[in-house]
This record gives sequence, C-alpha cells and structure tokens, in this order.
Amino acid sequence: MEALIEVIKHHPLFQGIQTKELSPMLSCLQSYVKSYKKEEIIILTQNTVTSIGIILSGSIHMIKEDEHGHKTLLTIMKENELFGETFACGALQHSKVTFKAASDCQILFLPFYKVLHTCNMTCVFHHQLIENMVQLICKKNVQLMEKIEITSKKTLREKILCYLNIESQKQGTKTFQSPLGRVEMAEYLCADRSALTRELNNMRKEGIIQFEKNIFSLPR
Repeated sequence: MEALIEVIKHHPLFQGIQTKELSPMLSCLQSYVKSYKKEEIIILTQNTVTSIGIILSGSIHMIKEDEHGHKTLLTIMKENELFGETFACGALQHSKVTFKAASDCQILFLPFYKVLHTCNMTCVFHHQLIENMVQLICKKNVQLMEKIEITSKKTLREKILCYLNIESQKQGTKTFQSPLGRVEMAEYLCADRSALTRELNNMRKEGIIQFEKNIFSLPR
C-alpha cells in the first residue's frame, strides 16, 4: 500500500487530498490494482464498465472497431491518465470502444459507484475527488476534440500536418518525439500505413518536415 501511495499521491485525481487520507480513501472506495501484458485486452467493446481506471505505469490504446473489423485508434493514454469514466458514469455502462494495453501496464481501478456516492462515514475526500474527476473528464474531451480536428481534414497531408502541429504545441518545441509509431499513426489518422509512409517521405523531400524514425522537426 505504501508503494501505491507514493505513486498516486501527486496524481491530479487526488489533488487537494492529504497523503494521510489516501490509504483509508482507497480502502473506502474498495479500489484494486491489476497488471496487464502488452496487447492484452483490458476492456472489450460491449463489456460492462463499473470502475474508473488510472494508469499507474505503461500505456493504453482506445480503439473503435466497425462491423467490418476495421479498427481506428482513437487515442493513446499514458501514465497517470484516466479511462473508462465515460462509460462507468453512464446509464447503460456498456463500453463503445476497446481498451488494450499498448505496453505492459498496471492499472488502479476505482469503482465508480463508490466514488460518486459518499459513504456512511462522510469521508471528507469525496467532494474533492468528484471535483477533480470532472476536471480530468474535461481534459479527456479536449483530447477527443483534437482527434476530430485532425481526422476531419480532407487530405492525408493535412491530417499529418495537423497532428504534428498539435504535438509540437503540446511539447513546446518544433523538434519532438511522436508518441505514435507508424502503425499507430496510420490507425490514428485513419490511413493506410503504406500511404502514410509514402506521404511522409514526399513531405520530407519537399522540405515540409524532417524526421528520423519518431523524431520530427517542423519549419521554424
């Protein structure tokens, strides 16, 4: 428990909650930790979702699959991010997407009902926890809006430039490392991998971008 407290005490979800309150809080919420191997399914489409997940280590892919089996990578979630909150707090609680481990990862699960409803002890952390969660859900919505902005572009080149510019702004530099490999980027941009590779090479020849593997540079 002490090792877990050290990991989560600075997490935005627990901001404003004293470190000494974290252990009784986790007990009150009936939280639990589970580990997953890379490529292992965490939540499958149509699974019932009753808990919010916090990524303690590793990363997760949120994937949407259509009736023909075509997959779209909606977003990548990294250490300290939340997932599953959209479905856990809904009326039906059925996931519309699949969450898959992009690497070996460890997840802290918090039953949503326990988070939302104060217990008989009227623990002081509950209201702060709910306030923090609302802020994190807003942040997640911004990420999904970025995805819509990128994929709404008409051409693959426009999608690539939009994605790279957003990443550049996030990292505060014109030279940065993309969190997505080529396969992941193709899925994220809803593009064929070969077409993506070809377009990236064309953009480099034209001097629009420079890159070496996942390190990209944009014109200053």
